[in-house]
Amino acid sequence: MKYLKLEKTTKGFSNHWRIKILELLDKKPNLSLFNIVDHLEMNLKTASVHVKRLFDAGLIEKKYVGNNQNHNLSQKGKSILTFLRKLDKNL
Repeated sequence: MKYLKLEKTTKGFSNHWRIKILELLDKKPNLSLFNIVDHLEMNLKTASVHVKRLFDAGLIEKKYVGNNQNHNLSQKGKSILTFLRKLDKNL
C-alpha cells in the first residue's frame, strides 16, 4: 500500500466543508470558487483553503475558462464520494 498517498487523500476529505464541496460539485459541475461560496454560503477565504486542499489531494480538478477557474470532481473524488455515501448509510 502507498500509505503516504492514502493519508494525503483521507486528509483531503476529512472536513465537513470539503465533503459539502464534493457533493456540490457532483450535483453542479464546472463551478467557480465564487459559485461554491454562493451555493454553500461560506466565507471566500474558507472556501479557498478547502478547495485548495481538495485539489492538492487530487479530489477535484481545475479548468481555466478565461480568467476563471472552474472546478469538477476528479475520478478519485467521485470514488471518495461514493465511499462516503456508503459509509453514511452504515452510521
